[in-house]
Amino acid sequence: MLTEILIAAAAALTVILAAWWFFFRHATERVAAQAQREADGILAAAQRESEAKLKEAELAAREKLLQARGEFEKASRRQRKELEQLEKRTQQKEDALRQKENAFQQKESAFQRASDELRQGEKSFAKRERKLEVREAALEEEHAELEELIAVQTGKLEQIAGLTARQAKDELVEAMKTDARMEAAHMVKRIDDEAHESADRDAQRIVGMAVQRAASDYVAETTVSVVMLPSDEMKGRIIGREGRNIRAIEAATGIDLIIDDTPEAVIVSGFDPFRREIARTALERLIKDGRIHPARIEEVVEKVKAEFEQKIRQEGESALLELNLPNVHQELVRLLGRLRYRTSYGQNVLQHSKEVSFLAGTMAAELKVNVQVAKRAGLLHDIGKAVDREMEGTHLEIGIDLLRKYGEGEDVIHAMACHHGDYDPETVEAILVTAADALSAARPGARREILETYIKRLEALEELASSFKGVQKSYAIQAGREIRVIVDSKKLSDDEAIWLSRDIAGKVESELTYPGQIKVTVIRETRSIEYAK
Repeated sequence: MLTEILIAAAAALTVILAAWWFFFRHATERVAAQAQREADGILAAAQRESEAKLKEAELAAREKLLQARGEFEKASRRQRKELEQLEKRTQQKEDALRQKENAFQQKESAFQRASDELRQGEKSFAKRERKLEVREAALEEEHAELEELIAVQTGKLEQIAGLTARQAKDELVEAMKTDARMEAAHMVKRIDDEAHESADRDAQRIVGMAVQRAASDYVAETTVSVVMLPSDEMKGRIIGREGRNIRAIEAATGIDLIIDDTPEAVIVSGFDPFRREIARTALERLIKDGRIHPARIEEVVEKVKAEFEQKIRQEGESALLELNLPNVHQELVRLLGRLRYRTSYGQNVLQHSKEVSFLAGTMAAELKVNVQVAKRAGLLHDIGKAVDREMEGTHLEIGIDLLRKYGEGEDVIHAMACHHGDYDPETVEAILVTAADALSAARPGARREILETYIKRLEALEELASSFKGVQKSYAIQAGREIRVIVDSKKLSDDEAIWLSRDIAGKVESELTYPGQIKVTVIRETRSIEYAK
């Protein structure tokens, strides 16, 4: 039983072992097949990868090969170019060497010819030297004979003249010196006379040319202006009720209005061109506007005065532009414009200044000196006359101070300061400005002494009246036959105004010289102004 069990167990174990072996073998074969497949896949992948890398390596090698070939070609071209340049330079050097060789051969040939000529010249020179030696010996013999003859003749002359050779020589030299001095003195005088004649001719030519080029007409300014009216009816409106309008115009402007039988015209009379022009412009505006009453008159006059400041500046700028003079201080420009309404002996000062500038500049250009300095000093030489009625001192001193104050150069100031002879001229420009000033003022009709004297008398009359306390304005009218004085009503009463007129009349009688009589009119007005709001 046990044996059967053992046999059965052994048989079962055998079956189990056989089954296990079979399974293990089958599993091993499957694993081996799987491993073989994986190995084949890995080998195939490795082969593909190696082929890809091989291709990449081949491509890289080809690229490097192409790059190396390109670089080699570039290097080859560069080397070929360098070789060509080297060859060209070598060829040029060879050509230059051949040229130098040819030149050297030519020089060598020339040197050879020169050597041959030199040898021939040396032979000829030796022959000439021998001939000269012979001639020199003959000349020495002749010289000795001449010296003997001169000594004999000198002795004979000394015996005849009673003088030694040294004394005769000194007398001859002294005589020659005297003759030379006389001849030199005559020559110097002749040259000096010719120089004076030439200088006179040149000066006359330069002055004549300058005057001819600056030939401007002179029209002496009068002391009246005419304002045309649209009709004679306007005269009544200008006069106003009981003459209040005409009195307001005369008081505001200091100008006398003459309304006579002249048809459609009013005469504006006054010695001051500036005040007369303001009055004329204001009257024309009032006539055009039609509203003529005292308040409107004062308003228009003040507006015209303000506008005239701009007009004055424009006059100065126009003068500078006409003469091409830049960089002038604006205050000097304004003062130049004021000269347009200033006269000197009846001559317009701005016109006179422009003419002096032009004449001085023209003569300076002819003499090749500083044209700008001459023109500038000529234009500004009377600048002091723009304010000489408002400041103490002569117009020359005032002008020098103004030019220094507003930055003009010392050369311009010196040329301007010499035009009346108060300073000695040290430059050519100063002399030219003086000459130009004399030329402009000396023309026939350029100046009138009587008018200047008349204007000075009226100015003195106004200054005398303005010197009294409480006087606001004073105007000389009626050609100096009347002085109109406007006083401050707050400072003077009516009684004091009466006494003021008597005081002014007494001072005029004692201090001024005048023809006929002078009427003194003192005006005192009280105005009360209030605004309705």
